[in-house]
Amino acid sequence: MAGPSALPLPAPGFESRKAKILEQLAVPDAEYSDASPKGTVDVGIRPLLEKINAAAGFVTTSSCAGRVSVFVEGRKTAATLAAAGEEAAAAAAAVAEEQGDDAQELMQPASAQATVAGLGGKGGGGTWLYVSHDPHPLVGRGVVVDWAKELGISGEADDASMLDATGGAGEADAERRLIHFKFEPMILHVLTASHSHAQLLLRCALHAGFRESGAVSLMASSSSSSGGGGGGEQSATPMVAVRSMGLGFESLLGYAEESGRRRLIVPPGYLDTLMAIGHERFAENTKRIRRFEDAFRDATQAPAPRRNPDGDEWEDAAARRERMRADGLRRKAALQADRVEETQPDVDWTDAAIQQS
Repeated sequence: MAGPSALPLPAPGFESRKAKILEQLAVPDAEYSDASPKGTVDVGIRPLLEKINAAAGFVTTSSCAGRVSVFVEGRKTAATLAAAGEEAAAAAAAVAEEQGDDAQELMQPASAQATVAGLGGKGGGGTWLYVSHDPHPLVGRGVVVDWAKELGISGEADDASMLDATGGAGEADAERRLIHFKFEPMILHVLTASHSHAQLLLRCALHAGFRESGAVSLMASSSSSSGGGGGGEQSATPMVAVRSMGLGFESLLGYAEESGRRRLIVPPGYLDTLMAIGHERFAENTKRIRRFEDAFRDATQAPAPRRNPDGDEWEDAAARRERMRADGLRRKAALQADRVEETQPDVDWTDAAIQQS
């Protein structure tokens, strides 16, 4: 990548917004909480966030280091939500107790319980069964793992469930909630101070392999000034999304019955294959994060001084000419001083010479 380029100074308004965001991120982990299932900033992405937030004109607003998840999609019609309200609450408590913070039921406020899920969505009573931001430690170790249990799925694959999944014998296909396995690579949103800052960040993202990255809020927004009430225009502060959709993948594992029982429609060996693929994607995702981190560092930090083959500081042609000219003038002055000393006669200032005179 090309070296760092001159960027405009961030406007005071941007600096104020950045200070507020960083103040929220500075809260201790025990007190910090966000809208993600995990509720905290992912450990694997913190070095990158620190580098971005330390640079003038950039501040991160949301992030995910990448994850593997298994979830049951929400109910598709509102008619079934009321009857399943108590069941969902009980299931949430059981899942939270068993799986911990990273695999909680998507508990929604009472006002939101009447909502229904979009196609394949987790709203309307959807359930997280498994969420991890790191590769599973048992993948590739030659250990036999009951992935149906490990991923929070109950039930065994059988002919009946396979037949129901293909629509051959299902009684309530409209209400069947599918179980999804999903790998999502890193996604990062960065607020930038100007178009130049956004372009620099996008170049770094594309260079690192995050091909689907892009920017929004490219136009300046007009607002009224607080002092005189007149209209004014704020500088554009583009929001850059760093992402790589091509690295992600998704697969169906089974479905949840109205009774709450979860059934697989794939053999156990298929789950082992999915976890192995997820492990490989985690490795590639980490490589891209590191490339992005290195590209951003190189694009924003001051370049190291160039050195010549002898290890001395490199100088361009103009500087070399000026240095050689100055050295020549110094040598010439020294030579002239030596000639003046040679032409002057020696004077004997001893007492004997003074008496003879």
